[in-house]
Amino acid sequence: MAQKRKVIITCAVTGSIHTPSMSPHLPVTGEEIADAAIGAAEAGAAIVHLHARNPKDGRPDQSPEAFEPFLKVIKQRSACVVNITTGGGQGMTLEQRVAPAAKFKPEVASLNMGSMNFGLYPMLNRFKEFKHEWERAHLEGSRDAVFRNTFKDIEYVLTTLGNAGTRFEFECYDTSHLYNLHHFLQRGLVKPPLFVQTVFGILGGIGSHPEDVMHMKRTADRLFGDQYHWSVLGAGRAQMQIAAMAAANGGNVRVGLEDSLWAGPGKLAASNAEQVRLARQIIEGLNLEVATPDEAREILNLKGADKVEF
Repeated sequence: MAQKRKVIITCAVTGSIHTPSMSPHLPVTGEEIADAAIGAAEAGAAIVHLHARNPKDGRPDQSPEAFEPFLKVIKQRSACVVNITTGGGQGMTLEQRVAPAAKFKPEVASLNMGSMNFGLYPMLNRFKEFKHEWERAHLEGSRDAVFRNTFKDIEYVLTTLGNAGTRFEFECYDTSHLYNLHHFLQRGLVKPPLFVQTVFGILGGIGSHPEDVMHMKRTADRLFGDQYHWSVLGAGRAQMQIAAMAAANGGNVRVGLEDSLWAGPGKLAASNAEQVRLARQIIEGLNLEVATPDEAREILNLKGADKVEF
């Protein structure tokens, strides 16, 4: 009897996009981030994608010291794959963004595959009151900010982290990013199987129309063939619709409060685990199976949790 396809769920538990005033459920402290990651893993996430925040005001914090407390707790309490961001947050240098992954040498790190405008300021139309002074400036500043990921930057991340056996979640916000990844594949700086996370619905990247989703998949299929595993990230209200499209078309899915604060129209998600459960219902409703952490390690050819440095 043929085995069911395994679908990897990634959960991005806090990120650096949303601010604490937007949702009381957004994890901020190290303890909250650890609990959110473990809860997501227990709900079915094989991979947890992690940022850190200042525990006092929720500001993005990319210092290795901010990551250390929750990394150790997650490893002690869960078998999930840990994915550390190299995207960091607005205004950070490349060296700051890479520092946590360089120190802790995770199984997976995110890697953004091109420079782009990254517009968060439309959220000011929805959210009017902020508890912390930095929050409004963070959103307003995105009108005139470029998320820098030059070819030199990407090569720096690949060589700095790849030498320690870390593999990558290649975040592609538009078709040009897929071509950038193909460039590095041709140069031999990345090795299959590639884990390609196509991102939809960020202002400055490709939209979230179904045709956008399938265009990205068709392009990736043409460029990478059987050398990659496709995953999707839908921002905001498009999160679950895009997850359903991907799962039905051979892909994996990413959810989490980094990407969307919602569990339905006008309904804030009470936890990251709630979004994972919603994604799991979609996957299992399609008669597919959710991959365990060890199955995800095998699919993505990861080095194993015993070879990280946390």
